[in-house]
Amino acid sequence: MTQAAPGHQSDLELAMELADGADDLSFARFGATDLKTETKLDDTPVTEVDRAIEQMMRTHLARHRPDDAVHGEEFGTDGAARRTWLLDPIDGTKGYMRGIPVFATLIALVEDGLPVVGVVSAPALHRRWTAVRGGGARLNGDAISVSAVADLDEAHLSVNDLRTFDDFGHGVAARQLARSVWRVRGFGDFWSHMLVAEGAVDIAVEPVVHPWDLAALQVIVEEAGGTFSDLGGRRGFTGGSALSTNGRLHDAVLAMFGAAVLSDDTVPEDRD
Repeated sequence: MTQAAPGHQSDLELAMELADGADDLSFARFGATDLKTETKLDDTPVTEVDRAIEQMMRTHLARHRPDDAVHGEEFGTDGAARRTWLLDPIDGTKGYMRGIPVFATLIALVEDGLPVVGVVSAPALHRRWTAVRGGGARLNGDAISVSAVADLDEAHLSVNDLRTFDDFGHGVAARQLARSVWRVRGFGDFWSHMLVAEGAVDIAVEPVVHPWDLAALQVIVEEAGGTFSDLGGRRGFTGGSALSTNGRLHDAVLAMFGAAVLSDDTVPEDRD
């Protein structure tokens, strides 16, 4: 059984219940040919399953944590409290729609601005990552930790679409980083950061993300011994961009992005 730090065992158990229900809903419709989808105002897709999962989680939280606030990707914010649950019903919706098994439900509990519980559940990959602040990180119940790689030229890097780095003014840095490391692969979305937590990947970078994409990832990466920030070096999950590393490589990557961004004349306005 996943171990929790004192004071958050029941919160972790509740998050696991939410993940169980989400897995049932997402996996049951994975690969369905009649999946209903729409395009949201931000030009991103949403499926009937995204909405069903988030509604299920909100209903469960209202019953078991009525005093907590909830912030989700599909239905916004309910309530205001020092404890807030951040929910991403399906991270990787575009892939989910095409039958790609790299999708997950992200659940985090944030207290006073700090993620203290995180669950990332990927049923098609048969993997569930969990963490509690002060209690370590686990994959399917087993303890995990980041790698010991200390040199960029020995590092394994995961990035998303390089065109997005160009769009957000980080193209120069992304290409410089890619040329500096041993190996580059695009695992995408939550999986990149979870592979950092496992020690299989040493660096994961995303140029544009949202708070619900990040809170669960942050506590898992940090409890695995890694470092999590945006590309400006600011710790936290407020969105914008995301960088997770094994900690040993973090400053080197930040320095590379800082120098490249300052020399890039094509930085667009922030779209967040």
